[in-house]
Amino acid sequence: MPTTRIPHVIAGAETAATSTRTAPVFDPATGAEQAQVLLAEAADVDTAVAAARAALPAWRTASVAKRARIMFAFRNLVEQHLGELARIVSSEHGKVLDDARGEVQRGLEVVEYACGIAELLKGDYSEQVSTDVDSFSFRQPVGVCAGITPFNFPAMVPLWMHPIAIACGNSFVLKPSERDPSAANLIARLYAEAGLPDGVFNVVHGDKVAVDALLDHPDVAAVSFVGSTPIARYVHERGTANGKRVQALGGAKNHAIVMPDADLDDAAKQLIAAGFGSAGQRCMAISVVVAVGAVAAPLVARLREQAAAIRVGPGSDSSSEMGPVVTAAARDRIVAAIARAADEGAELLVDGREHPATAGSGFYVGPTLVDHVTPGMAVYTDEIFGPVLAVVRVATLDEAIALVNHCPYANGTAIFTASGRSARRFQQEIEVGMIGINVPIPVPMAFHSFGGWKASLFGDVHVHGREGVRFYTRAKVVTSRWPEGTATDHGLAFPTAE
Repeated sequence: MPTTRIPHVIAGAETAATSTRTAPVFDPATGAEQAQVLLAEAADVDTAVAAARAALPAWRTASVAKRARIMFAFRNLVEQHLGELARIVSSEHGKVLDDARGEVQRGLEVVEYACGIAELLKGDYSEQVSTDVDSFSFRQPVGVCAGITPFNFPAMVPLWMHPIAIACGNSFVLKPSERDPSAANLIARLYAEAGLPDGVFNVVHGDKVAVDALLDHPDVAAVSFVGSTPIARYVHERGTANGKRVQALGGAKNHAIVMPDADLDDAAKQLIAAGFGSAGQRCMAISVVVAVGAVAAPLVARLREQAAAIRVGPGSDSSSEMGPVVTAAARDRIVAAIARAADEGAELLVDGREHPATAGSGFYVGPTLVDHVTPGMAVYTDEIFGPVLAVVRVATLDEAIALVNHCPYANGTAIFTASGRSARRFQQEIEVGMIGINVPIPVPMAFHSFGGWKASLFGDVHVHGREGVRFYTRAKVVTSRWPEGTATDHGLAFPTAE
């Protein structure tokens, strides 16, 4: 039994606080338990929020130049420790090292965006809006903020949140996934090395007890969440009922439409990467391929050949292209979904249950390709969150667009085509938040904002980019006049511009 315990980080120090409960942290490649993570009680959340609240007055009044300098220093430290962060992510999540490095790099880009906070927080000024009256606006931090983040991106998704929140002058409490918690503690150490004052960034590990304590806490002003749709809805409803500003990103069922005029070799390679990268455990993974017309047969042949050839193994093995899934429970759920797809009449072209890697002790499921899927099947309707790629065949682009728009999820989608007309029509008519044109995973760069529509987002503000700055700040508008001499009598009428 491992003796390593992963502590909280509160006010700059590692601590067990009052926590006595723990949860196992596994190595998905072997199935072995490698550590125990502490699970916070409500009292531990109180302690972390109190530390954040105590640090807030000095930090929110620190100059924007000082905040930017600390963020620059933090950015450099993350880059220096990128390999270490990737190894931690790979060991606890299971994804291959190249994928883990890519995750950290995409998170680092948001840190770089936050380094420009002086520009991002600039307000507006209007002179002489009325006689001798000027008006100007500026934004201020909202206060103590919290982030509740998922297992599938233990470095990147938190980095979408706290750098912007902190650069805007807020303090922050992070509740990472208890399945892969160690990256958060390393990030806390790097913040301290960068010169961030104690208490501005805190980490509490935990389960629903910690989540509810953050959602209910009267001193938490804003909550960011990324996870499944049922929990996103719960977080949004409970947080907003307690008067908090909440952005809650939910699940996905991302479709990629392949038109007959597409470059099939390129499309197939990109769809394989988008469907099976990180063992399909991405909210932006392509899980449904919509093959239009005569493209179906040649496209499916390419997908089948390439899926069967993917090298599955430990994330630490440089020859592995796909690692295990995160837990035994996740593996068992995915295997059951594959069995149900076969029972419902879909054609299993590549069956991940039969992959040689599944004979070992890790949490492995091989790439699975399922053809002749219909919208009534569970493999189509359910968010499987694993290496399962379903193919739906339709006759026309009209039918394809209607299929995507009927889906209750609307996180991301893509089209592969050589036709600008088809692409333009697709981007205009599709009811999805993030769109790729010959790009299978259209995750926006840090200076744009990430977020879907419908059941993929609760709240109306997206993550990072300018919308992230808006979420973590509140606007003030000032109207000023400096009269001289005898005051003018304006009477009791509503004031208007003069």
